[in-house]
Amino acid sequence: VLFYNLDYYLDYPLDALKVWQGGMSFHGGLLGTTLAIILFARKYRLHLPAFADHVACVVPIGLFLGRLANFVNGELYGRISTVPWAMVFPDGGPWPRHPSQIYEAALEGVVLFGLLSFLFFKTRARRMPGVITGSFFLFYGIFRFIVEFTREPDAQLGVLSVGLTMGQLLSLPMMLFGGGLIVWARRRARP
Repeated sequence: VLFYNLDYYLDYPLDALKVWQGGMSFHGGLLGTTLAIILFARKYRLHLPAFADHVACVVPIGLFLGRLANFVNGELYGRISTVPWAMVFPDGGPWPRHPSQIYEAALEGVVLFGLLSFLFFKTRARRMPGVITGSFFLFYGIFRFIVEFTREPDAQLGVLSVGLTMGQLLSLPMMLFGGGLIVWARRRARP
């Protein structure tokens, strides 16, 4: 709503509530989830960085399932491609395309879950609250930025004037925030 079709939703604000019609972006959902985490932690007097680290560890499971649903629904497909595993999507015309939803399910779901689980269980990261959340932001941003090269740009936006898609543009501040959060958490944990 905020990032991909703001003008439409300013004209028809109640349509933003029609979640059954799609149109939900990860980046917008992330803002809402972040606000909910902050409010929940404040209400129950939880240490926000540590609580956010626990939440961040399981988010990739939802991302994995969401990207599989995108694949099954034939939405958010990739750009036209000649790779051997390219496939024709019902709404993508007669041309084979990258199954970018599968790439995202693998990177944002499986790989990110593995990385965050490793950090949580096999390193000292959980003793530095904020490192795992920062790693989520950093690596989600990197993975999304990369996969966007194979994903069909949003029809209403296309490729932006800077040569990036909206998904790539929104991933840049995520990477910066994630890297900054890691540095902050590590400095704060030093004796």
